Amino acid sequence: MTTEAELKEKLRKIETLFAGAATAGERDAAQAARERIQAKLRDTEAREKAVEMRFALGDGWNLKLFLALCRRYGLKPYRKHGQRRTTVMLKVVPSFANDILWPEFTQLADALMEYLDEATERIIREEVFKDTGDPSEF
Repeated sequence: MTTEAELKEKLRKIETLFAGAATAGERDAAQAARERIQAKLRDTEAREKAVEMRFALGDGWNLKLFLALCRRYGLKPYRKHGQRRTTVMLKVVPSFANDILWPEFTQLADALMEYLDEATERIIREEVFKDTGDPSEF
């Protein structure tokens, strides 16, 4: 069972992985990692042109995570009139979106989903009924 503290540590490690941290001090400092990623973004923006990209997020949890991650790096997500609530538009350098933003998002989303699944399972077993298995097939 993953604790909230373990989840937070895992999320910090994912961020430092995408920042390309080179020293032990950087691996432990989330702020340093964030700054390295922002520097990578600025560097790619100087070499490549930002384009409008569309991201379709499956649910509200992933939407919240993706919006927070975009804003962390100074990106400004938006939605066009008439688009679904789970659709996000972003003017971003494609290499940054493909090499850093989206892979980091998917790893963070997987870690959060694992934690939420474990917590939900535990609460249902403790408060509703111990058997949470699949139904019988006939």
